[in-house]
This record gives sequence, structure tokens and C-alpha cells, in this order.
Amino acid sequence: MHLIGKLQTNKVKYAVKIFDYIHSLDSEKLAKKIAEEQLKQDVKPKIFIQINLGKESQKSGIMKENLVEFYNYSKSLGLDIIGTMCIPPFDEDSSIYFPQMSEVNQKINLDEISMGMSSDYLNAIEFKSTFLRIGSNIFGQRG
Repeated sequence: MHLIGKLQTNKVKYAVKIFDYIHSLDSEKLAKKIAEEQLKQDVKPKIFIQINLGKESQKSGIMKENLVEFYNYSKSLGLDIIGTMCIPPFDEDSSIYFPQMSEVNQKINLDEISMGMSSDYLNAIEFKSTFLRIGSNIFGQRG
């Protein structure tokens, strides 16, 4: 099962127990908490680092210029980092950001990319997205 969305540190013990994949690692504090909890529970979820490509203050995520350092830190804690995740700015053309994600993944030699939603998933596939979030095309718009 996949956890997509903000994970609060006080919910990590539940998330690590329930989810096989966590798509939203966005801080050193969260990385440390996940590492502690996976040791306690003897589980190891697969994790995506969330990148804030648009440098939006209202969104979580690691700035791409800090990714290598954050990736190395997360790996040193024993986290199973398998890829990166992004949510491009809503009001901008996502095709500007998707090529950057491919470059970022190549930089740290990761295979998985979680990007692309109902409005831009075809474009995301062109840039090697391996996980798509197409909920509104399946379940309809949120009311």
C-alpha cells in the first residue's frame, strides 16, 4: 500500500506499520523518525524523497540543490530510498518541471519517479515517471 501526501512525524509509527511505500519524505526530522520507527517495528518501507521543484513556500519538499546531501543523510539512517516525487506548481506548465526530475534521479542513480496527476500524466510518462497519481480521473473531482 502507498502513502501519498504529507506525513506528520507524530503519525510515523502508524504509517510505517501500514504502508509499503512512502511518497513524501520531506525533512531530516521525518527521515530520522522513520528510521527509528522502522528499527522498532522491523520493517523497511520503500521511500521517495519529495522535491520542491517550484520552490513554493506552501509546499513541502527538499530543494533540488540540497538533494544529494539529503539523500546521503537518509541513506546513512538506513532508509530504503528508491526514488523521488514532485508536485509541480498548479498554475504552471508541468512540462517545465518533469525533465528536471529525470535529471535529479540520474544524479543520485535512482530508478523510480513519482510524478504526474490526472491533468499531466501523459507528459510525466514521457519523462520516465514510474508512479502516477491519477485519482480524479478515476474517482472524479473533489467536492
